[in-house]
Amino acid sequence: MKTKKKSTNQALKNSSKKTGKSITSFEEHLNKRYGKNGSKKRTEFEIKAKAFAIGEIIKEERRLSKMTQEQLAEKTGTRKSFISRIENGHSDIQLSTLYRLFETGLGKKVILTIQ
Repeated sequence: MKTKKKSTNQALKNSSKKTGKSITSFEEHLNKRYGKNGSKKRTEFEIKAKAFAIGEIIKEERRLSKMTQEQLAEKTGTRKSFISRIENGHSDIQLSTLYRLFETGLGKKVILTIQ
């Protein structure tokens, strides 16, 4: 993985030499905008980004199951507005609710991995 990152960074540097323009990597952009990994602002950004990603996964799985937000809400004992907020990354979700949405509502299995 580090080799790929280095080669990508090297390609960016080579490209910027040819064009005379400085290219900012995504990591550099995040560091500038939200601070370095571990800072309060960066951690808050990462949490919101992950909440958004979870919402996108729920939305995609719901669509693949050909269900509306209303149907998923009904099946899981929640409200359509709550499903909408989750899918748009505007609501924190408890782990128990995540399991209920996927396993009860969508018939999927949730496997949690910690690295």
